Amino acid sequence: MKAKKFDSEFDNGKDVTGLLDITKARRPLQRQRRVNVDFPGWMIESLDREASRLGVTRQSIIKVWLAERLEQTACNK
Repeated sequence: MKAKKFDSEFDNGKDVTGLLDITKARRPLQRQRRVNVDFPGWMIESLDREASRLGVTRQSIIKVWLAERLEQTACNK
C-alpha cells in the first residue's frame, strides 16, 4: 500500500494497525540501560514499604520518582 492511501485510511478513522510491521519499531529515547546504585539500608526499607503500599516493585517506584523529579527540574529551568 502506498503511503498516500495509508494516510487517507488513517485520516478516515480506519484501523490500520494490521498493515503495520512493528517488529522493528523503536521508542525514541526509551532504550533501556542498566545502572547499579547503592542505597543505604534504611532507604531500601522505606522504598520497599512504599512500593508494597502502592502494589508496585521497588524498581518501578524508583523509576517513577526519578522521572517526576527530572521533569520537575526541567520545568524549573
